[in-house]
Amino acid sequence: MKRKPIVTVGMCVKNGESCIKEAIESVIKQDFPHGLMEIILVDDGSEDRTLSAILDSVSGIDIKAQVFHHEWKGLGPSRNVVVDNANGKYIVWVDCDNLLPKDHVRKQVKFMEQNSTVGIAAGRFRSKPENNVISTLESIEWTVNYCQCENKEILSPLGHFCGGGGGSIYRVKAIRKAGGFDDNIKGSGEDFDAECRVTKAGWSLYFATEAEFYHRCKKTWKALWRENCWYGYGGHYSSHKKIKPFSPTAVLIGLRYLLVGYRLTHRKVVLLFPLQQAFKKIAWLFGFIKAHLDGYGHE
Repeated sequence: MKRKPIVTVGMCVKNGESCIKEAIESVIKQDFPHGLMEIILVDDGSEDRTLSAILDSVSGIDIKAQVFHHEWKGLGPSRNVVVDNANGKYIVWVDCDNLLPKDHVRKQVKFMEQNSTVGIAAGRFRSKPENNVISTLESIEWTVNYCQCENKEILSPLGHFCGGGGGSIYRVKAIRKAGGFDDNIKGSGEDFDAECRVTKAGWSLYFATEAEFYHRCKKTWKALWRENCWYGYGGHYSSHKKIKPFSPTAVLIGLRYLLVGYRLTHRKVVLLFPLQQAFKKIAWLFGFIKAHLDGYGHE
């Protein structure tokens, strides 16, 4: 008799042709028993060859795979496709710009099995070394956030620090009890919103487990602008749900990153943190205003 999967790997992607194959390959290489895993992939209206790359990658693998494709709906609805179709006890989220060491799933599942009150647990961020100023700053920023918050069971959302999607494990019972993700969220913030409701449903969050994951940081000012506009767009919806969004006036945060980042790395590139943070907050505010003009999030 075939055993039911213990863990579902959920991957939601749009226009990820350049990196999705490598992300899927890192899942296939997991040392967790493949018979106890499944992969659910959701192509959210990609305009490139993402869907073809997904189908090529899962063809003939020894892990059960489900592939869904729909016109663009946003991350909230796409993540709900995974939640609704998951057969596992847990969902390990992998973004297309993530790479998993081979022991990631095993360590995440072990942690959740040993901590029955935790509804969501973030993995431990690592970045690939890049000879690029912007990606280096982004990587150091993540490292600063992690060093200040890791190894803690907390009662506030993880999203500001780690992105509660990629690199995180969700207890299926917890996210379903919380009502899944908000289908109305088209921009970012679906993970932050879900974390708020999971804690309200009585579950705790954990930051961060011993399971590492690698994240590809943005390499250009243009990519960084687009990403933070998207964050601001989603933040507008969160503000209408009375969830405190990420403040767009946080230039002083750059000074904190400068001081802590230099202490951790002794790299002069951290002197650019105030500029980087100002740039990101302006982009965030631009996205927030655009959402307001679009009427996104209004009751």
